[in-house]
Amino acid sequence: MNIPTAKRDSLKEYYGTILNGTKDLKTNACCAAEGSPSPGIRQALRLIDDEILNRFYGCGSPLPPVLEGSVVLDLGCGTGRDAYIAAQLTGPEGLVIGVDMTDEQLAVARRHLDAQMRRFGYTRPNVEFREGYIEELKAIGIEDNSVDVVISNCVINLSPDKEAVFSEIFRVLKPGGELYFSDVFAGRRVPERLKNDPVLHGECLAGALYTEDFRRLLRKVGCLEARVVSRQPIALQEGEIEQKIGMVDFYSVTVRAFKLDSLEDICEDYGQSAVYLGTIPEHPHAFDLDDHHRFLKGKPMLVCGNTASMLSETRYAAHFKVLGDRSTHYGPFVCAPAVERPDGENVGSGGSCC
Repeated sequence: MNIPTAKRDSLKEYYGTILNGTKDLKTNACCAAEGSPSPGIRQALRLIDDEILNRFYGCGSPLPPVLEGSVVLDLGCGTGRDAYIAAQLTGPEGLVIGVDMTDEQLAVARRHLDAQMRRFGYTRPNVEFREGYIEELKAIGIEDNSVDVVISNCVINLSPDKEAVFSEIFRVLKPGGELYFSDVFAGRRVPERLKNDPVLHGECLAGALYTEDFRRLLRKVGCLEARVVSRQPIALQEGEIEQKIGMVDFYSVTVRAFKLDSLEDICEDYGQSAVYLGTIPEHPHAFDLDDHHRFLKGKPMLVCGNTASMLSETRYAAHFKVLGDRSTHYGPFVCAPAVERPDGENVGSGGSCC
């Protein structure tokens, strides 16, 4: 792997010495509004020290449910904000591993470790912070098939070798494991002349993936489908940066993907359906798998084969009843929101869309 040292050093300087807090960012790309966090996450945030929170540079809230007892890997953990939230959600029997390459960020995270554990009421730490690169997880001892959930918050865009990052993610995830991350995406490819601009890079813009290139990259590393959970536009709100890169539209996007051999490259119809049991904590009435799959408690919903696999072959399996198998194929599953369906059919009558 040949990653330019100068680019890494520039990022370390930007996040280690130039930025001393969220207020030092020139745009809101690295601190885009994350919507309303769940009550559990709001409660978890109340127990985290202000120094950790004040040096937070995320663009979302990549913390999925059903984490109790899980091994969670936080890529680009910074001062540990999301790692410490995850530590509370996994409980004392879980384990959270935070990885970052910036000494100054990790120093903050580690300085608060003992105090945070006391606040959580844990008798032993369930968080580890490791210095290293997200493209080279094997070098810091992250083994194959060892992680239940990988999270990351506005960091993957900074990597100069995103294929290596995603290859490592799917290497370390257990079968059925989940990647759940928030990042800055671009609606078109960022011009090459801007990709080495240190400020644009540090502000999470120059390295933002074009959405279709992201889809192609995941397929290249063996993941045939990812789901968008939320997406909102980013306003740059800074004159000089707008002048440089304002031709590109940017979005804060939260994405989930699973390590499943059963996924296909398009949604196929096997006549399957799924019923949500209403048992996921903080989701008693409905569960959103993504931005267009809302499962109401007790209501059967037609699903494609990929959705059926995501619900029945992962840690969500205990919370759903999936009916049917893949013994009979009925052709492609019509996979678009109702407003985009070519026949105009309303899927609210019991079908789902992928």
